[in-house]
Amino acid sequence: MSDAVNRFYNSIEGAANQSQGGLVELFVYFLTVELGEEVATPKQITNCFKACDLTVPANVSARLAEGLKVKPPKYIKANGAYKLQRHVREALSKKLGAETVTAQTSATLRGLEHKLAAGADKDFLKEAIDCFEIGANRAAITMTWILAIDHLFAYILAHRLREFNAALSKDKGVKITSVSQRDDFTEIKETKFIELCRAAGIVSNDVRKILDQKLSTRNSCAHPSGVTVNKSKVVDFIEDLVDNVLLKFSV
Repeated sequence: MSDAVNRFYNSIEGAANQSQGGLVELFVYFLTVELGEEVATPKQITNCFKACDLTVPANVSARLAEGLKVKPPKYIKANGAYKLQRHVREALSKKLGAETVTAQTSATLRGLEHKLAAGADKDFLKEAIDCFEIGANRAAITMTWILAIDHLFAYILAHRLREFNAALSKDKGVKITSVSQRDDFTEIKETKFIELCRAAGIVSNDVRKILDQKLSTRNSCAHPSGVTVNKSKVVDFIEDLVDNVLLKFSV
């Protein structure tokens, strides 16, 4: 979370002039909107201050409690944690402004990274998002596709190998009749691999459609072409594959 919250803080115009109360609001916004948490705890907000090398307010819980009493209230409290009232959330979104879109989308993607367990997948996604943040959009898309497909390989080997091999053995368009290790998957074209995952009941038809669509996008990015790859397409690509592959199919 440290990298994501620092990017968010750096995107705020006049951040150094914000009061501690104002920063508390902004960090609640970061945690609940940018990272997608249901609510923000006083401890999480304290950690945001620490991560940004800022002085932590003497009593974060008391500041949040005060925000419940003002009219109109700033926060909603649930199970000892907080989220912004709708009017405050919308006002902050407008205040942040269009100039911070790139920084905010970066924070959103870093939030996805934050959801992955420590390991090779998380490290690889971090590098893909690094590419996005320096404007290497094609590289970000290509790396994320590689990550998603490799993740499916690992999931099948760990949990659904019998079903996959049963579907594979019936397909006469593939040279091999079974897989037993990662390298075996390289003998199968990606379009065929997606078909086999669906035939084996490993992915739903909706996930198959997502994979087909993302493969088409990857193909447009994997070689020189006149296709423009804008940031919104990259964000959609990464979000879709993280939510529907990396997080859905636990290895």
